Amino acid sequence: MTTDAPPDWDPHAPEVLVNPMSAYDRMRHRCPVAHSDFLHYSLFRHADVMRVLQDPHTFSSQASHYVSVPNSMDPPEHAAYRLMIEPYFNTKRITEFEPICRQICRDLVATLPHNGQIGIMFGLAHPFALRVQCAFLGWPDSLHKPLRQWIRRKNAAMLSRDLQAMRTIATEFDATIRTLLETRRKAGADVPDDATTRLMHESVNGQPLKDAEIVSILRNWTVGELGTLASSVGIIAYYLAGHPDVQELLRNRPELVRVANDEILRICAPLTANRRTPTCPVHIGNTSIPAGERITLIWASANRDETVFGDPDEFRLDRNPALNLLYGAGIHACPGAPLARLELEAMIQALLAGTRALEPVGDTPPAPATYPTGGYHEVVLRIYRHAEKLAGFDSYQRNTSDSEV
Repeated sequence: MTTDAPPDWDPHAPEVLVNPMSAYDRMRHRCPVAHSDFLHYSLFRHADVMRVLQDPHTFSSQASHYVSVPNSMDPPEHAAYRLMIEPYFNTKRITEFEPICRQICRDLVATLPHNGQIGIMFGLAHPFALRVQCAFLGWPDSLHKPLRQWIRRKNAAMLSRDLQAMRTIATEFDATIRTLLETRRKAGADVPDDATTRLMHESVNGQPLKDAEIVSILRNWTVGELGTLASSVGIIAYYLAGHPDVQELLRNRPELVRVANDEILRICAPLTANRRTPTCPVHIGNTSIPAGERITLIWASANRDETVFGDPDEFRLDRNPALNLLYGAGIHACPGAPLARLELEAMIQALLAGTRALEPVGDTPPAPATYPTGGYHEVVLRIYRHAEKLAGFDSYQRNTSDSEV
């Protein structure tokens, strides 16, 4: 069903594209439930977003043209698939992966220029996301380049609403992953024991996973996460460069990096939005939304709601983590949050340990990334290095390697 209501805003307007966060802040005050041709009904307030997330019966996750396991599933189907997926991100699995993750981060930081300027997104963040996610899944390095290309093409197709391009990109990805699965089946006893192999032997409700389900899950764990992970690194690095007091705090107290990352990504979201569809007519605020319409949950706005967080730009380490929607809420809260938090903690700790200062270049903020990715297209920083810090971080890591994830 479509609506004849006039648009309340234009998500493609120049003032939105040049500074999305400020635009979302304005919409949260001016029109917290806003209609547009591109995003249909957008919710900007924390309370409205939480209402939707906590009521999966009224607000269905089947809001996409494509089946996504388990992201687009509703109860009761969702529960069985979620139960199968969650052990992949439990404390044991994350602890086993931690040394590999931290070594990747140290290796990448070691390649940064000794002293000078660098584009963080393409010089560190994107290579990090590709290497660490492929390592977690046990995928070969040869997939780094096609994965990077898929991410860019997928985001461009989503922005332009090119359904045919989205189908083509999804088909190409699926074909590559199916080939990877077939290669593993032919390997017999030589098949690697990793997350991908284990997933191939999973079952739900007593039935083995179909290849289409395996591919969907792997798609969510790669193409769906790589852009967000890279965006997060860029956002955090830029924030620290512009806030030397926070940068120095985390250099001296690396154990605070994890909670600081969550707070910085609350202030500036790495993922702009998600979608739901009401199963019946609903009223949100003063707006009536018909059944079957698309609702866009603007995480980037909800996590800056003054009624919940006060000054949305104030950096605080004592906030209630349950209020932060960085990893969602309700039954669809991100099961991979423990992995993402480890990966970001490891990268930012390594970056701070391997440098003595990060500074922004120029007075103009970086150009924002393209919706739905948050953060920036590129972040140019000036880096000052010294070897002693990295050695000190190695010592710190040895002392904390047995801590709970």
